[in-house]
Amino acid sequence: MIEGVKQKKLKVMPDERGRLMEMLRSDDDLFIKFGQVYMTTAYPGVVKGWHYHKVQTDNFIVVKGMMKVVLYDGRKESTTFGQVNEFFLGEHNPTLLQVPNFVLHGFKCISDTEAMCINIPF
Repeated sequence: MIEGVKQKKLKVMPDERGRLMEMLRSDDDLFIKFGQVYMTTAYPGVVKGWHYHKVQTDNFIVVKGMMKVVLYDGRKESTTFGQVNEFFLGEHNPTLLQVPNFVLHGFKCISDTEAMCINIPF
């Protein structure tokens, strides 16, 4: 796995009223500070990427549909320079994916309907 990338398998708690899924708590090992929360979507087959952030660390959770998230470590000083990681996130694999700054990332909607990703960057 690319240096600094972390995953947290999310637990979905269903009952007769619906489902509950906690994504990130202030007492989680992955939590550092609050920055913002936003949503991005992609239509079936659409690719968004490549990009990276100079300061921001991303925390991706795909809450609707499925996305293939691809990471590339272009950090020359990294022990994992040149590595590529692929993750399949979404309804069938509820996971928080933490992507450190300067790691290139992109995603593709691989579901038949629009996929929705929540990001909690800091």
